[in-house]
Amino acid sequence: MSDASLDARRRQRCAPEEVGERTVVGLMSGTSLDGVDAACCRIRRDGDGPRGYDVSVESFVTRPYDPAFRERIAAACGEAGTVADACELNVALGAVFAAAAEDAADAAGLSLADVDAIGSHGQTIRHVPEPQSLPVGDDRLRSTLQIGDGSVVAERTGVPTVADFRTADVAVGGHGAPLVPFADLALLADDTRFRVAQNVGGIANCTALPPDPTRGDVSAFDTGPGNMVIDGVVELLTDGERTYDRDGCLARAGTVDEALLEECLDDDYFRSEPPKSTGRERFGRAYARKFLDACRARNLSDEDAVATATALTARSIADAYRRFLPRTPDEVVVSGGGAYNPALVGMLDDAVEAEVRTVNEYGVGADEKEAVAFALLAAAAMDGVPNNVPEATGASRPVVMGKRCPPR
Repeated sequence: MSDASLDARRRQRCAPEEVGERTVVGLMSGTSLDGVDAACCRIRRDGDGPRGYDVSVESFVTRPYDPAFRERIAAACGEAGTVADACELNVALGAVFAAAAEDAADAAGLSLADVDAIGSHGQTIRHVPEPQSLPVGDDRLRSTLQIGDGSVVAERTGVPTVADFRTADVAVGGHGAPLVPFADLALLADDTRFRVAQNVGGIANCTALPPDPTRGDVSAFDTGPGNMVIDGVVELLTDGERTYDRDGCLARAGTVDEALLEECLDDDYFRSEPPKSTGRERFGRAYARKFLDACRARNLSDEDAVATATALTARSIADAYRRFLPRTPDEVVVSGGGAYNPALVGMLDDAVEAEVRTVNEYGVGADEKEAVAFALLAAAAMDGVPNNVPEATGASRPVVMGKRCPPR
């Protein structure tokens, strides 16, 4: 393609008019800090609202972080992180996200010139769900910060990029989380069955989808730790040689300490009413260290410690359903890295009175869903369609989330 033709193609992609179909790459880097997930999606709009979008996944790739780079990101997320760290990583991560987008296009047999938009979640390094006083006036707002600048992604790829989704929801009083309910409505809503879309990443979040739901019927919130505490305990037990419990082997070899589990479940977060969100500030490395100290004080084996951490995730999810959902769901559809942990899925199946399945059965890979969600959020932003779910985030009104970053 000539430079003139490519420029014309890019101008066409930046036009604000609605289109029937787009190729969009969604990018996601979560609290587990494994790397960047990238999904190249064909997205067709044939109706209104979230359920008006039809999605097919053309490719999915993960670009892992180099271990030293992962540690830099982890440090930036902690109390010792500096403004200088955040500044440098903001640009560096933008370059990594751009490379992941190109990987996804290549895997789909496309060039970046064939991609109409990129939707990038960025990397959360700070999430403050409790409203804080502003220095001017009486306003109080929550705050959240994602790095991995969208302008860097757009410049390196030549593709219009939509990034920094959460802040628009925060600006109207929301948590800026969870954001996947828009995609859950598009991908998993059913006309007759009450489904819960349960993502288990570093943090676990659920979306309750009653039969034939509209946006206003949906509730969603972070249930608490997903893989974060399990992974943290495994890292501490192995001095960093292992970062997760592969296939749930350690948990399956251990026994849950019910007394310690009950103590952990007696946490204000689990009792708090939705809308609510959480992150590594509450359930990160410091929590994992405290949890492991409690295990050692009880002389638990390594396997028992991992089993109890896994049960904490499963039981806190089940407890959230009992407390906050209007009724018992018909199905629980699990996605995220936790879907590949048989011990966790088994414990969840034991703890809830519903069919527990993985999202793979519904045409989307368990690892793919969040990247697909940000492709959908970007498509909606390009269409000017509000893409938050106020009932989930606590926002005062629907807004179009995502900042547009045009290419050169």
